[in-house]
Amino acid sequence: MTATQPNVAFIGLGNMGGPMALNLAKAGYPLTVFDVAPEAVKTLADAGAAPAVGIAEAVAKADVVITMLPATEHAETVYLRPGGVIASAKKGALLIDSSTINADAARRIAKAAKDKGFEMLDAPVSGGVAGAQGASLTFIVGGDKKTLEKAAPLLEKMGKNVMHAGDSGAGQVAKICNNMLLGILMIGTSEALNLGVANGLDPKVLSSIIAKSSGRNWALEIYNPMPGVMDNVPSSRGYAGGFGSQLMAKDLGLAQEAAQAAHASTPLGEAAWKLYQKHIGQGNAKLDFSSIFQLIAKDA
Repeated sequence: MTATQPNVAFIGLGNMGGPMALNLAKAGYPLTVFDVAPEAVKTLADAGAAPAVGIAEAVAKADVVITMLPATEHAETVYLRPGGVIASAKKGALLIDSSTINADAARRIAKAAKDKGFEMLDAPVSGGVAGAQGASLTFIVGGDKKTLEKAAPLLEKMGKNVMHAGDSGAGQVAKICNNMLLGILMIGTSEALNLGVANGLDPKVLSSIIAKSSGRNWALEIYNPMPGVMDNVPSSRGYAGGFGSQLMAKDLGLAQEAAQAAHASTPLGEAAWKLYQKHIGQGNAKLDFSSIFQLIAKDA
């Protein structure tokens, strides 16, 4: 990075990307934004960002390009297609993809970028919508360490932790390992709370007991899935907002792809994936992933 703030292009302004881009605007970065949803672009334009009508226009003058996209196919399209990021970014631009995608795809995109003379990082995030809004995300980064040192001041405007996982694709592997465990923990927490309530326990009391015992975990203490136990979490507002069940199912699927490719055993990860597939198949794709509690309680 230069001593002055670089020009930044941000592509993908959904539940995560929108707040991340807004934090960069608040920090004073010259910002150009693009999303397929016009209302998302307008929100950032109202905050001072320059709206673009397409990818090529968004990245044309950018020193740094950041993307936050829903899935692997979107990232491959945005980066690799004619008129996409790699074809349109200016010489010397730093490319950062914060989407959660297939690790092999991240490596392919990084190689295509390198072949065209760009430095690139895969930098998926942990922390959810609240972390994006509060600039408290953890960036899990794959790529060259010196490139990360250049990007760190910018990433630190959107998060509290910037962690180097290894070479290109390593950020994606670490992220899906984390999210596989998170999905398992959310299901296990839901089962434990449902079991306690079915046997006459107060869920708030049970939650406080587990939080001081060996079963304590993030899903229980920070993101409790049972309605009425904790304020200001999706379970207290009908599971609206947050990290969608469809996205959790996608990440669990990515974990299974990685497990099969590496011949790694993940029986609980596979079981969690199947439960989330069942859950979203019942019309809950848009609900927060903590809504898996509803499936556990219903099945009981």
